[in-house]
Formats: sequence, C-alpha cells, structure tokens
Amino acid sequence: MSNSTGSSNGYLMGIDFGTESVRAAIFDTKGTPITFAATPYKTTHRRPGWAEQDPDEWLSCLEASSHKAIDNAGISPSSIIGISYDATTSTVLALDENGAPLRPAIMWMDVRATKEAAKISSTDSVAKLYNGDGTAPASAEWFPFKAAWIKENEPDVYERAYRIVDATDWATRILTGDWTLSINTAAQRMYYNRDQGGWPVDLYEHLGIGDIFDKLPDKVVDLGESVGTLSSRAATVLGLVPGIPVAQGSADAWAGQIGLGVVVPGKLALITGSSHVITGQSADPIHGAGFFGSYTDGVVRGQYTVEGGQVSTGSVMKWFKDNFARDLVQAADRAGLNAYDLLNQQSKHLAPGADGLIINEYLQGNRTPYVDGKARGNIYGLSLHHGPEHMYRAIQESICYGTAHNLRVMQAQGFQPKEIVACGGATRGRDFMQMHSDVTGVPITLTEVGDAVVLGSCMMAAVGAGVYSSLEDAANNMVHVRESLEPRQDVHEEYQFYLDKYIELFPKVADSIHEIVDHEAAK
Repeated sequence: MSNSTGSSNGYLMGIDFGTESVRAAIFDTKGTPITFAATPYKTTHRRPGWAEQDPDEWLSCLEASSHKAIDNAGISPSSIIGISYDATTSTVLALDENGAPLRPAIMWMDVRATKEAAKISSTDSVAKLYNGDGTAPASAEWFPFKAAWIKENEPDVYERAYRIVDATDWATRILTGDWTLSINTAAQRMYYNRDQGGWPVDLYEHLGIGDIFDKLPDKVVDLGESVGTLSSRAATVLGLVPGIPVAQGSADAWAGQIGLGVVVPGKLALITGSSHVITGQSADPIHGAGFFGSYTDGVVRGQYTVEGGQVSTGSVMKWFKDNFARDLVQAADRAGLNAYDLLNQQSKHLAPGADGLIINEYLQGNRTPYVDGKARGNIYGLSLHHGPEHMYRAIQESICYGTAHNLRVMQAQGFQPKEIVACGGATRGRDFMQMHSDVTGVPITLTEVGDAVVLGSCMMAAVGAGVYSSLEDAANNMVHVRESLEPRQDVHEEYQFYLDKYIELFPKVADSIHEIVDHEAAK
C-alpha cells in the first residue's frame, strides 16, 4: 500500500520514553519536524546499583506530552495518521493480566542482577549467545537476568505476573490493548534468534526461569509492522482519535539508528551524547570478541546488527570543563558564549597527537571492546610543557580513538562501513566531527534532523501506516543529508601512530588499574 512518496495528507506521532522524560514528536511524512513536547518523570534509587521508575507516571506524562504536542502543532487530532514509539531497552516490567504494574519498572541502568548474570560465563555451553559466539560477557542490564532476579527475590511478584516484558512491549499494550514482543529487544537483549530457531531455552532454564515463556507474548513483531490500532482508552489519554495505525516500536538507540537512515548494510550509526552508541547493519552474521552481535533481524528483517559503544565521551569533556576550566566557563557566561567554543578555539592550533599527550577516556569503565567495568581513565606522556589546551585536545582525540578502536575490532571480523552517520550533541562541533572522520578514515554524514530518535519512531509509524513500504523506503524519503565530511588523508595517516599507541597502552596497565579499583571498593 506504499505510495513511496510520502505525499499522504497527515502527520506522524513518535513517542519516546527516555530515561528522564517522555517526549511526543510530530513530523510530516517527508521527515519535517513539526513540534516536540516533553514531560519529565522521576527515577528512584532505593539501593546502590538500583534504578526504578513508576509506569503509571510514564502514562500520565505521556498524556501531558501528547496534548502539548497537538496543541503546539495547531493541528486536528484526526490528522495523525500513524503512531510508533521507542523506550529505554532492558527496562523490565512485571504486569498483571490488565497490564497494570505489580512493582516499579527496573530500569536499563539497574545492575542489581549481577549474581544472575554471573551464572552465564563465557565458558559455559549455555552462554553461547544465540546472537554471537559466546565471547561477549553477559550484562546485568539485560532482560533474562533481571527476570531471574525477580523470581529469586520477589517470588510472589513473579508468580502473579501475567507478563514480564520490556518497556517497548508495555507501550504496545498501553496503545493498542494487545500483547506483542518487539524483535528489537528480543534479538538484542533477550538472546532470541530466528536463525537458531528462536529462544535459547537451555540458557533460560540454566537461569531457573524456564517458565518465563508463559509470561512472554507469543507474537514477535518486526519493526514498523502493524501491532494494531489506537484503542479508545489510549485515544482518550493521548487526545487523539481511535483507530490510528500503531506500528511496532524499538529501543531508543535503534530508533536513533533508523532516524539516521542506517537501515542497509555498509552504514554505521554514531549516536553521540554523554556516551557514544555505535551500531550498524551487515548483510551476513558476524561475531567476535570486542563487540556485541550480530543480532538477527534486530532492526531490519534479513539483516544483522552489530553494536559497540563508549561509556564516557561527552561526559568526559563536561568533566574537564566543570572541574578544570571554571575561569573559562565564567568568562564565557559573562560574554554570552559557549564554553566549549572557547575551549575549541584555545586548542585548535595543536597538531594531531596534542604534542605527545594520549588519554584513555575510560573514566566510567569501558563498554567495548574490553567490556570492562573496572577500567579507568589514564594519561600518558604528560610533561611540564602541557597545559589545559593540551588536555582538552587529548580528551577529544581520545574519544575519536575509542570510536576508531571499536571500528577496527568490527573491521577485523569483516564489517567494513563505507559511511558513518552521526547525530547528538557532538555533531554541534563541526571540527570535532571532522576529527572523528580524520581518525577513523571514514566519511561522516550529518543529517538535517538532529533528534534522530523521534524521527526514527515516526519512520516506523510511516511504515505501519502504509505511507512507505519499508524502513529503507522511509529512510530514502524522510532522512535528509545536511553535510558530509570526508577524512583528510594526510591527517588520517598522522593520527594512526597515536591511535596505535592508544590501543597498545591500556592492556599494559589494566591489571594494576583493576587492583586499585578493588582496593578502593574494599575500604
């Protein structure tokens, strides 16, 4: 039913259940943003390592955001022709038969399930990921381990739960009244793999939750496919009309990947902010130590998704600005300028390598390629010659080195992206993005809509509403290039020496760093 033109009269609504707020965004079918509205909610931390939210608060905030978006857009509710959504991944809910929560949602960042995750070691036969080769350590953030924690520590909740699902699947129930399971979360955080027959039952039985399948929706739905229509109850909450097509949504990071148009092999999405998410598509399954995946059908059916990431990127730049550039921040505030712009001006004259200063940006651990929560930042080559501008430049370079390191690990297994498409806070610094391209040697594309997450949800809505035939079709019509940055070959070659040293240095001190972390933790 696609017209492949996006010429349908009407608008699309994308709903983003983020960590701090729920946003409602309205786009037209050509990918033009009309309006955004956000309403914040609270996260509680009852114990160290815990993070919980109230799903009922999500719903009330969704009501506020949707009404604000419709009012701000100045459009009739009947002009919304499609809806989809995204949410934080591995945010786990226990729900009764009516979809009501039996306990607070266990958030994606919650790591209470460390004991459960430890049951699955890289040497156990049951740890052979159905989306990998068993080399990736299990994460306490992921769905099976949180479900196992509930059964072990709150058996009454587990027993009463009609459904234990991810936040995206809760959203499906809220919007349509039906139960489905998103292929995105199933493939990428629940070890589901169609190529291997579906669920790894042995892994779940090893965790003591072989009965979890009775609590999961039977239907696993691809992204952008219809999951039903907006129910009368949900229409009242959102201020819309019943019967609007609702499309299967995804986790927020992969909605961002879709919103960048990374829905075909050969492209890589770089989603920047306080951290970097690195994710892309492959035509064939690839696996190896140092990255997650590949995940079968996780974004596009018939393709495989690879994933890496850096825990601390923008957060390290902010750490330096807040703690070591306070005088500059005050001067910027007085002049009405951006402190980062001043930092960039002061360090721009430095040649690649920051006069021999190399930093590891692992201030909060390493997500990939080491998957090392006890990794910490390191400074190499520091001398009396170096000043604040060198430190800032070396931090920026370290972030680019970390991205390039992840890329090298993927390339070693056959993943060869021809293009990186970037979004997020780092893209506001053109020179910083040029540095990413120079270090990696890969062209970087910047798109017109920086908020790729909600655009991605609207693209899924467009497919579900029949405006476009596929996510690739939607990307061709709704994602528009703003600028392309080509790597400067001479600068790229100059950076390779420093990149090699960056990669070589941390393993040489890792054991000592771990001992220090353990010593401090024991105090």
